[in-house]
Amino acid sequence: MARILSLLHSQTLVTLTGVRRTVVCRMSLEARARELFATAVEAVQPDAVVRRGVERKDDSLVIDGRTFALRNNLHLVGFGKAVLGMAAEAERIAGDHLVKGVISVPHGIQETLRCHGKSQMLLKDNSRIKVMEGAKHNLPDGDAQHAAQCIKQLASELTEKDLLLVLISGGGSALLPAPIPPISLEEKHDVTRRLAGAGATIQELNTVRRALSLLKGGGLAHVAHPAQVVALILSDVIGDPLDLIASGPTVRTDVWPEEVISILQSYKLSDSLPASVKEVLGRGSPRWENIKEESAGKGGVLNTVIGSNSIALKSAGRRARELGFRPVVLSGDVCGDVKAVSRLYGLLARFASSREEPAPELAAEMLRLGPEVGVESWDLCRTMQVLDEGRKEGWGATCLLAGGEPTVELTGKGRGGRNQELALRVGLELRGMELPPKGPMFLSGGTDGQDGPTDAAGAITDGGLWEEARAQGLDVEGTLKDNDSFTFLSKVSGGHRLLSPGLTGTNVMDVHMLLLPSIPIRIPNDPEADDRSLRYM
Repeated sequence: MARILSLLHSQTLVTLTGVRRTVVCRMSLEARARELFATAVEAVQPDAVVRRGVERKDDSLVIDGRTFALRNNLHLVGFGKAVLGMAAEAERIAGDHLVKGVISVPHGIQETLRCHGKSQMLLKDNSRIKVMEGAKHNLPDGDAQHAAQCIKQLASELTEKDLLLVLISGGGSALLPAPIPPISLEEKHDVTRRLAGAGATIQELNTVRRALSLLKGGGLAHVAHPAQVVALILSDVIGDPLDLIASGPTVRTDVWPEEVISILQSYKLSDSLPASVKEVLGRGSPRWENIKEESAGKGGVLNTVIGSNSIALKSAGRRARELGFRPVVLSGDVCGDVKAVSRLYGLLARFASSREEPAPELAAEMLRLGPEVGVESWDLCRTMQVLDEGRKEGWGATCLLAGGEPTVELTGKGRGGRNQELALRVGLELRGMELPPKGPMFLSGGTDGQDGPTDAAGAITDGGLWEEARAQGLDVEGTLKDNDSFTFLSKVSGGHRLLSPGLTGTNVMDVHMLLLPSIPIRIPNDPEADDRSLRYM
């Protein structure tokens, strides 16, 4: 372990975490975990990110340092789980310069937001923006397809004097389905569903979606030409790549059928494709004639990210300090199979909670797992150094934060989502460790409030999960095999482990947090130093 940590420059914890002090918090560990998740979500609320990203100066909008004149020429379209709140704030800023708009949002979100008292995310009664709901359970459907057709129609009618403001957030792909004829919506959905079920990454899924869509991969910007296009993006993709968020409808991306076919072949799906999909993939590329690309000038496109997972993690970190934790951000790029991700979190928990010097094998396995789940070796070494110093020096409770979007390989037909399955698996990894408040607790939640086709955002688990399940006669292994984490977590302990904030109105992927309470340490200068000199700091 010492050899691994010696690779890093020495750095005191005062530098990393601020002034050394003890903060007393009377909230339970679980209550603090839920509070931190709520804080992370609050930081990326759609109205707040639009206010930060768009400034009104007289009859102009200033976005990303660029000025766009307003002459009653502004049109607005949007699609995604956070777009309703974004649109409400954008209309407030633009005022009468907004001519009209169309947004595609999740089924039931207006009523849900109304019930949750989030009236600031709703459009006014006299709004010039048409709201269209669809994609129930985050799946493209006929309602979402109709909304996409209306968005395409609005964009196609614009001239070079117009400005099109495009609002994009997570969930945008499902809310903007426009299959290239003769592909039907059902055929396109079946291809992407089977691809996701085989364990494809979000990048691979978006590559295939672009190839089969009229509006993704720059298609919307193409339809809107020669109007100016400005896209405000709330990112739900690791690394914030513009071409992958909602499959990049405003980012010109060449589609190479060979790449798409290679992805489908790697998951053994190419031989079972519908004839319509084979026909489209057999056509030449690009899908449209070349148009001159310009930065935000006449007929140009400006894409700017105004909100992301990193903002959510930073805000949670600040709140964690207020609640008595030492915040440490591991990575915002966590991906890969939940089996490997859960194993890494379990190892980190044991490393941080060890009363003795952790075995070198523990660090070695973490460094091996890191690249597999999107965590750089440098980030792991840095995190281990902080945890090791905190353990030795008695810095108190730690909140390890991470974000990203792991994947689940579907082997069954149960109900669940990646956050719930990850939390369940981490709970099993923590088996045998002390229970809270003396032992670690893990939370995984989707910032959109909806984890898979369920009503939960995720779950909170600890080392007592296995015993609770056994006491209730629940089959853990069968649950995992059937991907039935929601049903399992709804039953174990009366469902209190579920994280159920309802639809939040935003989406910046997932938030993971591992809460690590103070561990007993030996105080060398204690005059009564013996086995009783273990203290909880």
